Amino acid sequence: MSAPGHNLSFLQKLRYGAEAGVFFLFMALFRVIGLEAASALGGWIGRHIFSLLPPDRVARANLAAAFPEKSAAERDAIRRAMWDNLGRVVAEYPHLEKFSPLGDDPRITASYPPGVTPQSFRGQPLMFLSGHLANWEMMPILGEQYGLDGTGVVRPPNNPYIADWIARQRSLNGPDSLLTKQSAARRMFAQLRGGKALYILVDQKLREGIAVPFFGRDAMTTPAPAALALKTGARILMAANRRTGGPRFHVTISEGPAVTSTGDEAHDVQALTAAITARIEDIVRADPAQWLWIHNRWPTERDRILQGL
Repeated sequence: MSAPGHNLSFLQKLRYGAEAGVFFLFMALFRVIGLEAASALGGWIGRHIFSLLPPDRVARANLAAAFPEKSAAERDAIRRAMWDNLGRVVAEYPHLEKFSPLGDDPRITASYPPGVTPQSFRGQPLMFLSGHLANWEMMPILGEQYGLDGTGVVRPPNNPYIADWIARQRSLNGPDSLLTKQSAARRMFAQLRGGKALYILVDQKLREGIAVPFFGRDAMTTPAPAALALKTGARILMAANRRTGGPRFHVTISEGPAVTSTGDEAHDVQALTAAITARIEDIVRADPAQWLWIHNRWPTERDRILQGL
């Protein structure tokens, strides 16, 4: 494996190195003070520092568009809770090995469809689909701790030094291998054909995706999970992750939308992608403070110009 940053220019190495230096100082602090204190400090940083940064404007606009029926005070409460959660997520990364559904005091609990156990998932092609809810790293940890042979599908940070460190943290209790969304299609297909699992977050904008409704507006969405399910017959499971207090979580697993083939591939992919996205919206609506509202989820005017809309 090549060292991170091996193909960067000198100036890029300087910039990314400086960013990584600050990042690792905070990670070291969070590691030293322990998980509970780190999560609490991260929440404070989220509420008082992250909330002052430019992405807060995106969160305000998204919440106003998604929940016009809510008062400004109600939307502000959701936004503050979101920033608290995001700060906690960042601070919890140096402690990912401490999260598990196993043991006498598990930090992850889970519920399943009636008659289903974690063991019943083994040996079949599965796609666990979710969004950036609570600490989204809990979904792959849950699957791997229960013995599933899974692979996470991720978009790594742009900074290669930080990306490499986060990948190592994810592998401590989660999948040993990760696929990037940009170059994963064949390997995702092979993973499912082999009767294994994929863990995918499907709530971010993809300019090359397809438009499906999300909170009353078309959102450009990845069609990959729908296309893979239709080609492989993989079982779709939705994972709703919720922070239950401090660094503790509950993941609700439910059956995903039915995979129905009519023989019209484009129609089937569109319909299944819309159904998956509707399920994500239902999960977010049930507890909107758990979702990351800073995504530029809907097309901008620039996107419309580029796509000729």
